Formats: sequence, structure tokens, C-alpha cells
Amino acid sequence: METTTASAGCGVHGARLNLAEYAQNFSDAHPPLTRAQALIEAERCYYCYEAPCATACPTGIDVPSFIHRIAQGNERGAARAILEANPLGGMCARVCPTEVLCEQACVRNVNEDKPVEIGALQRYATDAHFAQPGAPMFTRAEPTGKRVAVVGAGPAGLACAHGLARRGHDVVLFDARPKLGGLNEYGLASYKTTGGFAQKEIDWLLSIGGIAPRCGQVLGRDITLPGLLQAYDAVFLGLGLAGVNALGIAEPDAQGLLNAVDFIADLRQAQDLSTLPVGRRVVVVGGGMTAVDAAVQAAKLGAEEVTIVYRRGQESMSASLVEQQWARTNGVAIRHWAAPKELLCEGGAVRGMRFAAMGLQDGRLVETGEAFMIEADMVLKAIGQSYLSGHAGASVALQQGRIATDAEGRTNVPRVWAGGDCRAGGRDLTVEAVEHGKVAAVSIHEALRAA
Repeated sequence: METTTASAGCGVHGARLNLAEYAQNFSDAHPPLTRAQALIEAERCYYCYEAPCATACPTGIDVPSFIHRIAQGNERGAARAILEANPLGGMCARVCPTEVLCEQACVRNVNEDKPVEIGALQRYATDAHFAQPGAPMFTRAEPTGKRVAVVGAGPAGLACAHGLARRGHDVVLFDARPKLGGLNEYGLASYKTTGGFAQKEIDWLLSIGGIAPRCGQVLGRDITLPGLLQAYDAVFLGLGLAGVNALGIAEPDAQGLLNAVDFIADLRQAQDLSTLPVGRRVVVVGGGMTAVDAAVQAAKLGAEEVTIVYRRGQESMSASLVEQQWARTNGVAIRHWAAPKELLCEGGAVRGMRFAAMGLQDGRLVETGEAFMIEADMVLKAIGQSYLSGHAGASVALQQGRIATDAEGRTNVPRVWAGGDCRAGGRDLTVEAVEHGKVAAVSIHEALRAA
């Protein structure tokens, strides 16, 4: 039995740092390029014909085109090339795993082992536009008289609403939360989206007109799918994943046991970071982007020891190697090949977690017979989320626990489309959710024209 020990903790509380430390820790993790840096980086692009970087982008951004416009000093033209393909291109520039998408496909990797910094250049162009938007970049088509309900104001719903509004349809955008944005507002690390950028981008997106937000509206409680189909010509479901997967062991009601997504959401909405409680020793169970975001932010809130524990090896983690290295750079330890066995509690509070060492046997994940314990006063669950089918109702067909659709987002229910993380077969990427919304908007538009 191996045991990771630490000095006696003082529980879970806030104000572990001074205000200056909070400000520094949660400043922009990757500051934007200056104009000079952007011009130099843009000149590194080969402006490839049939560029592999553009093919690798789920939204099909014409990467060489927008980079060439930056090199020419035409930031507005660059922003238009981006936003035409991806209306949430500013946020995607900040949070997309470009290292495994467009930048991995960059031909510069062949000779230099260093791709063009496409994500940074995309942020440079979109930030320049949002800072001085000038005349409207996109305008609405003539009103069609058609009304569409979009349920869920995350990346998929926002992209769908924008695409429909551009084509002249009236959109009512429903969301359960007090603010629009979904994952962009509530689910991303604060140091990735500083300065209220998520809402600034949404304000720009809504400025096209024809989109009426209605927050605090829960599908299945305040609105229903049959009711929406009676009142609207079409419905798009961008519901995301509201369920949190269980650890697979007993989860007592103990202080310090939290869902990582709730921890991140509370942090994103906090006005004063010093009020946010965090443990001295934090364990995060999981291997994805949410696990990394939760772990790094726990460290930045003042936790002394933060450990990510994942049941398989490094190569199986869904968090990219860049994100894993970011965690380590910020003092987070990552332990592989370990699965939760028991949550250790005392006096109604978390005191640690016991893990079983894991290994592969004939391709199957099995316990090796060894075990170890990590002391902790906070445990964050980040082992994935699930689609809650009860909100939309049993009439919507599922595939592997998520909404089944065709390539254009059509569900089995007439006049109902779906996209984003709630749709089966996706990769749970913000940029892919945007593409789902874009494609569905075109499909809905064609269906309404033909009706």
C-alpha cells in the first residue's frame, strides 16, 4: 500500500491568496499577439492551395485567406473570412485544440517542426474587429415570416440562431441559465476567456437582429417540445450535456465532493475570487479538458497540492498533450493507471480517496491488486457528462445515449433538428458544435423555403 501524505489540512475555504495574486493567476493565460508579432507570424504562412489547415478546421475557415489579409494589414477582411465560416471564431481562437486540428496539419511542421500560430492569428483578427466593429459585417435578408425556436444558447445554438437570422427568419433563443453562452460562459477556464469576452462575442452575434433571447427557460419545465412545435415552424435542440457521470463508487454527501463543471461555473461567475472556497489538497478524477481546467484553477486559487488521477495511460487522455503540459507547468501532478475505489470521509467532510492501480490484460483494463491513497479535502469529479433525455421527451430517438440525427442535424421528429454535444457521434469540441449549428441552419432554411 502506497500512501501520499501531507501535513494536516485546514479544510476547504477561500481567501488563500491576496487580491494581487488572484489577479495575476487569472489574467490572460496566453496574451494576444501584438501587431508586429502578427505581421511576422503571418509572413510564415505558405498560403497553400487546397490548404490542409483549412480542411482540418471543422468549420472550414479559409486559413490562408485570412492570414494573407493580416499580412496585408486588412484586419477587417481577415475577421470577415473567419466569422463568415465561424460566427464564434473569437472564442474558438482561444479554446480550440489547434495543436491537433489546423496547426497539426500545417505544412510548416514538415521542415521546421513549428506550425504557423493559426489560433493566435485568428484571435488577433477577431479581437481587432470586436474592438472597432465599424459598419455591420453581416445583415439580415428580407423577413421570411417564419419563426424558429432554438433551445440551448451554447455554441451550437448560437451558431444556428445567427445562421437563421441572416437568412431572414425570426429566432427565439431559449436557455436554462441566466446568461447566454452555454459552455463558453459557464464551462471554460477563466484564464482562457478574460475580460468578459464570451458576452462581448454574444453581443456582437445578436447585433444582427432577429434573435430574441429568453433565459431561465428549462425544456420540460417551462417549455416543452410539443408546445414549441405548435408555436414555431421549426425547432433546433442544442441542449448540451447536463448530466454528470458518477464515479462508480459510493458518493456520500460530504463537504468537498463536487462536480468539476459546477466548480468551474462558480469560478466563472464569481465577482470576487477570494470568496471561492478551495481545498488545500485537491484531487481531480478524470482525463479530459474539464479535468485540466478544474485542476489548474484549483491551483491558481491557492491549493497547495493538486493531483489529476486517470484510469488509463497518458496517450488515452482526451486532454491534449499541450493541455497536460499546461497542467504540469502550473504545479498539477498527473497520476495514470488508477481508478477510484473509495471516498474517505470523516465528520461529514472529504479526507482522501483510495485508488486501485490499473493495467491492461489481453486488452482489457483490470485492477493489478495494488492500491494507494491520496489525502485530500476536496475531490472534483471530471469523468464526463451525459445527455439527459427527459427534457426533450421520449419521442426523440437516441443513439448511444445522445440524440440521433442525419448529417444535416435532422432528428426522427419532423421539424426538429439537433446539434452540439447532445448530438450522437461528435467529438465534444466547441468548433464542431458551431459547425453543427451552421449546417442545421442551412437545412432548416431549405426546409422552410420548401414548406
